[in-house]
Amino acid sequence: MSAFFEDIEVGDTLDLGEHTFTREDIVRFAEKYDPQAFHLSEEAAARTHFGRLCASGWHTAAVFMKLWVARHKALQEEALAAGQTPANIGPSPGFEDLKWIRPVFVGDTLRYRRVVTGKTESRTRPDWGLVHSDMQAFNQDGTLVFSFKGTVFVERRKR
Repeated sequence: MSAFFEDIEVGDTLDLGEHTFTREDIVRFAEKYDPQAFHLSEEAAARTHFGRLCASGWHTAAVFMKLWVARHKALQEEALAAGQTPANIGPSPGFEDLKWIRPVFVGDTLRYRRVVTGKTESRTRPDWGLVHSDMQAFNQDGTLVFSFKGTVFVERRKR
């Protein structure tokens, strides 16, 4: 269900889903948004420090956003189907500490998740609170490859 600010606890984990990075998707994204050699061809990537084709970090971030939106849409639909009013979420006032920890290679499957690290009542928007989270992606070996600290507005229950 789509949780209100009061329902969210520090330590709550939300699985966002997973994505497998194909050669075609890596190259297509890189051609449009990050045309560096190690994202564009196996041959060029072989001559770099990566040694083989890998996804743009921005690609891993874009997949996070796609999965984040899809997961929250599904949670809202579940709440509505159960006869509940879902909480509104967003916007985000920003993020910090974006890290591309390990390269993401062709065939890697990343599993994305959110872990709540804190909550702050909004001083300027009394009907909303801020939820602080670690956003993470792990590859198929369980290795953390991508992370950032995110903050998002979450609606409070009507008083």
